[in-house]
Amino acid sequence: MLKLNVNDEISKLKTLVLGTAKSCGPVPSPEQAYDPKSLEHILAGTYPTEEDMVNEMEAFAAVFKKYDVEVFRPEVLKDCNQIFSRDIAFVIGEKLIKANILPNREEEFDAILHVLEYIDPEHIIIPPEEVHVEGGDVMPWNEYIFVGTYTAPDYPDWITARTNAAAVEFLRQEFPYKKVKSFELRKSKNARENALHLDCCFQPLGKGKAILHKNGFLVEEEYQWLVDFFGKENIFEITAEEMYQMCCNVFSISPEVVVSEKNFTRLNKWLRQQQFIVEEVPYSEIAKQEGLLRCSTLPLVRE
Repeated sequence: MLKLNVNDEISKLKTLVLGTAKSCGPVPSPEQAYDPKSLEHILAGTYPTEEDMVNEMEAFAAVFKKYDVEVFRPEVLKDCNQIFSRDIAFVIGEKLIKANILPNREEEFDAILHVLEYIDPEHIIIPPEEVHVEGGDVMPWNEYIFVGTYTAPDYPDWITARTNAAAVEFLRQEFPYKKVKSFELRKSKNARENALHLDCCFQPLGKGKAILHKNGFLVEEEYQWLVDFFGKENIFEITAEEMYQMCCNVFSISPEVVVSEKNFTRLNKWLRQQQFIVEEVPYSEIAKQEGLLRCSTLPLVRE
């Protein structure tokens, strides 16, 4: 049996599910795009090839091997994009919560049932239908759970709005001993302004540091709360262009080790100045789908 344990974004990683790019299917039609960045590349004829994405994911998998992390992969479904395992479920403490994702992605969850067999069924939570939530919006951080959300009345009109007010309330009820802190995110049809998930505009790191992008937040006080929480001197503020390239979406294997995209020159230089070990991988093709390293992972056990 697997004893689930995830209480933050940085403790030493032991076990995770890493998505797969195999058999991800033909280039979607514009109508099938889930987000403005994918749409941009579909229309431009620059949508990533399966071969490139498989190679990028294997480079990421090699880093986990180097650090002795146990890696599960989803069962490969024919013509199905299964890269972003963070979207389908997430772990807080010793509980795995199934995400209520876009309905046509339901089969992605079925593809990790062979992993769930190792988990006590009592620790698997399936939220009620009205709770919309995806793992990219949920970050356990010690006594806190940070949640990205969008609660305006036009929520149903936005395919980029993935976590609703009911989800924030659900997490409060499910984890009464945690402080659930929610942040309103900017939704836009412009890929350079759209914060698809919280991890597109915010990422806590080891050593008390964090990456932030102010314009990803709709409410300045909520952004300011994070600045005060981490301390201005500990924050790497990224530009709109860097958010578009997914600079926030790095992944910590431990408090000292951060996996980052090799083209993030400004960020990677700063991380090394802060004494992090930076494992650089190529991930710029996968980034065209408005997701990156954190999005591709579903941590199950951290020390």
